[in-house]
Amino acid sequence: MKNMFSYKSKKESSGFTLVEIMIVVLIIGILLAVAVPNFIMAREQSRRKACISNLRKIDWAKDCFLMDNNKPGNSVIVDTDIYPPTGTTYLKSIPLCPSNGTYTIGNGNEAPTCSHGDGHEVNGS
Repeated sequence: MKNMFSYKSKKESSGFTLVEIMIVVLIIGILLAVAVPNFIMAREQSRRKACISNLRKIDWAKDCFLMDNNKPGNSVIVDTDIYPPTGTTYLKSIPLCPSNGTYTIGNGNEAPTCSHGDGHEVNGS
């Protein structure tokens, strides 16, 4: 006669044990602890490089404006000299810092700057 209550042996049970789930969660946590800081650093480095590229474009536009208008290097340049909507434009659009900084054009012989800091400068790399 068969027993009415039949129990499955451990080998026949399906699913994961608590220890196995905890180990998987621990491994995922370690991977995230390593990956997230690297991702954040890569994102900031990308933003910094884009900002530097924008500053170089502004610097180039300033140089072109000074040469085209036969102005000395210490001339005061305002944003309407190189940005649209003036007739002759040196930049297609106003560059924006990806880190939400603001650009200061400066005089002709000064490098443009970004208010963000953290290496957001023309001579920075």
